[in-house]
Amino acid sequence: MDPDARDPFTSRSERLESILGELEGVAVAFSGGVDSAVLLHAARAVLGSRAVGVIADSPSLPRRELEEARRFAAGIGAELAVLATSELDDPRYRRNDERRCYFCKSALFEAMAAWAGSRGIATLAFGEIADDRLDDRPGAAAARERGVRAPLSEAGFTKEDVRRYAREHGLAVADKPASACLASRIARGSEVSAEALARVELAEEALKSLGLRQLRVRDRGSLARVEVGAGELDRARALAPRLGVLLEPLGYADLELSAYVPPAERRPAGSGNS
Repeated sequence: MDPDARDPFTSRSERLESILGELEGVAVAFSGGVDSAVLLHAARAVLGSRAVGVIADSPSLPRRELEEARRFAAGIGAELAVLATSELDDPRYRRNDERRCYFCKSALFEAMAAWAGSRGIATLAFGEIADDRLDDRPGAAAARERGVRAPLSEAGFTKEDVRRYAREHGLAVADKPASACLASRIARGSEVSAEALARVELAEEALKSLGLRQLRVRDRGSLARVEVGAGELDRARALAPRLGVLLEPLGYADLELSAYVPPAERRPAGSGNS
C-alpha cells in the first residue's frame, strides 16, 4: 500500500508505540481525563509494568475524579501512585492569575520527579496532544522546563485521535466529557482557597445528582454560573428551581444558566479558565 494512502491514525498510533518503545520506563501524569488515560493505556501496552500512572491529590481534584482514576488504572492493570501536592501553599498559585496552571503543574512535576527518581524511572510524561500546542498553556511551559515528555503530541495525536483510540480499545473514558480542575471555576483574580474549592465541588456533586453530565459551576461569590452541555441546556432550564434549592445552602443566592463552550471557542488562547 502507498504509505501516503494509509489511515493517518494508524501511522500516528505506530509512531506513538515507537516513541514509547524507546523508553526504559515512564511515569505518566494521569488526571483521569481521556488524553492522559489514552497515554497511560498506550504506555502500559508497550512497556508493561515499567509504565506507571501518577495523580496529584489536592483540594482542586474532586473526590469523584480520584475514585474514577483509581478504577480506570486498576481496570487496565496499571499501577497508580497518588501523590499529595501542596500548590495551595504557594501564594503565586492562590493569586489565581493567568499563570496559575504553571504553578500547579510545577508542583505536580516536582512531586513526580522525586517519586520517579526513588523508583529509578527516568522519564516523566503528560497527556498533551497536538491540538494543545495551538494554545498558550502555562502548564505545558512547566513541563518543557522540566524535560517532561509529551508522547501523544510528539506522535501527532489530535482530539479526534485520542477519542478514536479510546473507543477502539474499549476504554471507559471514551465518551467522558472534557474536565478541568476545580480551581478553573474560580474567577481570575479571586483567590483560590480550600474553602472555595470545596464549595464548588459540593455544588457540582449536588447538581450531578440530577443527571446533568457535562457541568461547570463557576463561583462568582453569591452567584453560581452553571454551565451545562449544549444538549442539556433545555433540561437544565426546566430544572432551574431545583438547582436553586440545591445551591442555596452553599451560599449561592443567584443562579445563571448557560451552555458550556470550550475555551478555544470562547476566548483568545490562554486567557481564561476551562
